[in-house]
Amino acid sequence: MAALSRIFLAGSALALLAACGPKETASAPAPEEKAFAAVDTARIETASAGAEWLTYGGTYDEQRHSSLDAVNKDNVDQLGVAWTFDLATNRGVEVTPIVVDGVMFVTSAWSVVYALDAKTGEMLWEHDPDVDRAVGVNACCDVVNRGVAVYDGKVYVGVIDGRLQALDAKTGDLVWETVTVDQSKPYTITGAPRVVNGKVLIGNGGAELGVRGYLSAYDADTGDKIWRFYTVPNPQKQPDGEVSDAAFEQIGNATWGDDGAWVTDGGGGTVWDSIVYDEVNDQIIFGVGNGSPWNRTFRDPSGGDNLFLSSIVAVDADTGAYKWHFQTTPGDNWDYTATQTIILADLPLGEGGAPRRVAMQAPKNGFFYVIDAATGEFISGDAFVPLNWATGLDENGRPIEVPEARYGKVPYNQLPGPLGAHNWHPMAFDPDLNLAYIPAQEIPQAYAEDPLFFTKETKWNTGADFSAGVPAVATPEIAKFLRSTLKGRLIAWDPVAREPRWTVEHGNAWNGGVLSTAGGLVFQGKLNGDFVAYDAATGDKLWSRNVKSGAGAGPGTYMIDGEQHVTIATGWGSAFALSAGFAYDEKVPSTVGKIVTFKLGGTGEIPEVELPPIDRTPKAESFGTEAQLAEGVVDYARNCAVCHGPLAVSSGVLPDLRWSAISANPEAWNGVVLEGHRSANGMVSFAEYLNEDDVEAIRAYVLAQAHAATAAEGDETE
Repeated sequence: MAALSRIFLAGSALALLAACGPKETASAPAPEEKAFAAVDTARIETASAGAEWLTYGGTYDEQRHSSLDAVNKDNVDQLGVAWTFDLATNRGVEVTPIVVDGVMFVTSAWSVVYALDAKTGEMLWEHDPDVDRAVGVNACCDVVNRGVAVYDGKVYVGVIDGRLQALDAKTGDLVWETVTVDQSKPYTITGAPRVVNGKVLIGNGGAELGVRGYLSAYDADTGDKIWRFYTVPNPQKQPDGEVSDAAFEQIGNATWGDDGAWVTDGGGGTVWDSIVYDEVNDQIIFGVGNGSPWNRTFRDPSGGDNLFLSSIVAVDADTGAYKWHFQTTPGDNWDYTATQTIILADLPLGEGGAPRRVAMQAPKNGFFYVIDAATGEFISGDAFVPLNWATGLDENGRPIEVPEARYGKVPYNQLPGPLGAHNWHPMAFDPDLNLAYIPAQEIPQAYAEDPLFFTKETKWNTGADFSAGVPAVATPEIAKFLRSTLKGRLIAWDPVAREPRWTVEHGNAWNGGVLSTAGGLVFQGKLNGDFVAYDAATGDKLWSRNVKSGAGAGPGTYMIDGEQHVTIATGWGSAFALSAGFAYDEKVPSTVGKIVTFKLGGTGEIPEVELPPIDRTPKAESFGTEAQLAEGVVDYARNCAVCHGPLAVSSGVLPDLRWSAISANPEAWNGVVLEGHRSANGMVSFAEYLNEDDVEAIRAYVLAQAHAATAAEGDETE
């Protein structure tokens, strides 16, 4: 425990020197030893995201801009590996490291927490919350965790199964835990907690599967609930006895009808990522997610705006009482969450160019919003990517929708799709250049109404048909075409001029979060594993290093012993790797998650991962009638595609079913899909939604895809 030892030894050395001093001379009292991880609201407020990284977005404003400049445009080409730490996972890694008093706190898949020496990478302790892996089926977008909060000597983590835990920062021992959700329902937690004035703030996920979202505040010392703000009305539109009651009575209830799937399934609106403390206005600003089901026709036939879905909401920091809201996507129909990064800043948008405190967001729907932080008043909104669901925003910031986007039985191929023009990957803001750096993307999706919504239940409660336009046997050429439609870019967006200052094009979608620094640099990881430093003012590429894994997480930086370090968590997985396997040119092997930390003059290496290759051959002959294959397409799309990939093409995070040995044996296949033989790995029984005929149709479809893939490979080698 080297870092902690340095702290404790320093205190001991001071005591020894005092004891050995001249007895006759009165000495000044020794300075009071600072308690380890003694973080409070004042310490975070006065921090500048410099020597330490105390909270998820660097500071309460969550600009992800560091005041450090020891690494800069003149010397960034000298960055080398200082150390690496193996997170021992082949699942998604999305954590931003927190660095306090020489110790780095990170999380891995399944909400495992590590404390590391920030100088050497030596593990100080590990905490595994011992999650039942069966809950993985409830995680829409992999069993990820975006990090911890540190406050008053404790480390707080939201666990994937809905628990909130407080750990001793020195030892990792459990101090308290509380269950924040109804665990009989498909709730999850993937987001990082925030702590403000002794309150731990945490939301949840699960809207795709049918839950009702909320944000809760818990006592940092005891874990007792202080307040809760629901984001969707009570199903009977009755008070819940929570602080959100007044908001629904005032404005929210009227935006929902009295029937529809939301009454039984919760309505969605989960708060799964952005939670920001605005100290100037003493309020919490948070982003709200999509509706459940996605399709408003099924969710709420009355056709209302459905507050507070897809909204930015502000509440009093102490009481949780409603203050204001701004809805980015009224009547959400497409999984257009507003949970993406919210950044607070002062921009010259007041009278005569005076500073005006604003909140900025680039949510999934493709528009970049600037709103007044004190009131929620709409200031501006502009498309930052190509989109075809709306033609613009009106004077109040309401989208001017394209009628066809309210999809019915006829598919509508839409940009953005449900993965969004910007997803969870953190954006950053340079207050000196007044530039917001957006990890943007283009991932289209054909939306159509699910014709089986009322007659054949499925676990994913979207109301959208993902089999629309999918052929019974999809050739690799189709996968190649789909891959060609995916684009990614880093955009330096000027929120005052309302246009990009510069743009860097990437070769694929789903690239990483962003860090900006006073050294004139912008760091971003890419899907292909390149970790890159750009000139913050021009976008010129100045340095890169391949980290030998996906680099999607938000990078961080800190100073220790006079050296600036830049760090990033790597790993495979998350929503894109699960649901868009066709997008990956190369499959990534297991056990690739790492923390990779750089410094000037670093000479370390990033270890290679050596695992046996997958036997890419079909394990049985093709079978099935045309009708059976057509049924297999639908059943696979409704139940399997979000984890094992459309067209049965996996990125390698979860097994590629085309090459699975159990595909040759209908009994073994049924044992997994219907009997839950692999529940311990997260693959639970689907007997509630599928029968033996359905499961055999899926097996026929998977084997057809396997043979189509190998036939195409054979043609290429002839």
